[in-house]
Amino acid sequence: MERRAWRTLASLVAAALLAGAVAGCAPKQEPEEGGGAQKEPYRIGVVVSLTGTYAGLGIPEKQAMEMERDRINSEGGVNGHPIELIFEDDATDPAKAAAATTKLIEQDGVLAIIGATGTAQTMAMRSEIQRAGVPQVSMAGGSVITAQFDPLVFQTPWPNRIVVPFILKTMAKKGYKKIAVISDTGGFGKDGHDIIVKEAPAAGISVVADETFNPGDTDVSSQLTKIRAADPDAVLMWNAGKEAALVVKGMRQLGMKQPLFGSHGNARKEFIEGAGSAAEGFVFPAGKILVPEAYGAGTESYRVATSFIDAYTKKYGTPPDTFAGHAYDAFLIVVDALKRVEGDVTPEKLRNAIEQTKGLVGVGGTFTYSPTDHNGLTESELVLYRIENGAWVLDEQ
Repeated sequence: MERRAWRTLASLVAAALLAGAVAGCAPKQEPEEGGGAQKEPYRIGVVVSLTGTYAGLGIPEKQAMEMERDRINSEGGVNGHPIELIFEDDATDPAKAAAATTKLIEQDGVLAIIGATGTAQTMAMRSEIQRAGVPQVSMAGGSVITAQFDPLVFQTPWPNRIVVPFILKTMAKKGYKKIAVISDTGGFGKDGHDIIVKEAPAAGISVVADETFNPGDTDVSSQLTKIRAADPDAVLMWNAGKEAALVVKGMRQLGMKQPLFGSHGNARKEFIEGAGSAAEGFVFPAGKILVPEAYGAGTESYRVATSFIDAYTKKYGTPPDTFAGHAYDAFLIVVDALKRVEGDVTPEKLRNAIEQTKGLVGVGGTFTYSPTDHNGLTESELVLYRIENGAWVLDEQ
């Protein structure tokens, strides 16, 4: 009996050692704060222009979202789930934006997609968004994005249908009744152009010259020569690409003295750096992020914006522009909605939660979506800027 007992004990010890060895080979689960295994990440796709004519917009957008992702994950994620952002560069190309959307949905299984940087790229993604039923939050300013209403598509910047009347009223108030328009043929430029032509008469303004250029063009002298011949009171430029610098420098080279106005798409350092001294006096509308005092010290909007501005400046060594702000808002909207989804998160539940966003204070403004409004901003959150000594200053309206 004693020998049998020893054999039994030896067998138990060997089994215990084997179990320990197997357990040691198993994948290790990182504990989440407060104990337990870390939950599966929430995967969000992002389509941005990191190359091409909109790279000056897409790079700060990516930086803003990476910074906020890291902050949220360092604080435990959302409901214990880390946020995983999967970035795709559309190279400012609609076809590449569509292909990136397919990849993010079919291969990466994302819950939502933030993007694109540009209007044409955003619209090119729509068929894949509709096919898969995945919500999209765009950072582009074309009116068509939410005017051609889709239950799955949301937008963070003010659309052209809000900004164009704002700048036309400003120009009329300053006494400019005859204007020339120069715009690019991309999605944002064409969208803005069409609204300018439609809304100008209501503002008491006549368009005496109307010229276009293509994204990627390197010379706009022929268009500006025609505009000079029309002798307008002022010139209104509508684009968001790096070609804006060509227009302002070209005007100065031709000796044109007319004041130049632009769009919210020109609210970026790349434009000032590319145009140099030729940009002096350029006037454009945008959000309050460029001069935070415009929010009003002590307000919740001021607190949110300055917190983001300070963090971004510390991390990247330069203040954020409006496009970084649009990306912050897009990411904030998705994260806020994730927090409100009950149970397992699906694209459908997340879409519904995004549409129920109410009173969410972001950098661009306070977002309130509804089943009929997927933009949620108003003209009251725009301000007018002027470039002075290579910097943005508030301009009197």
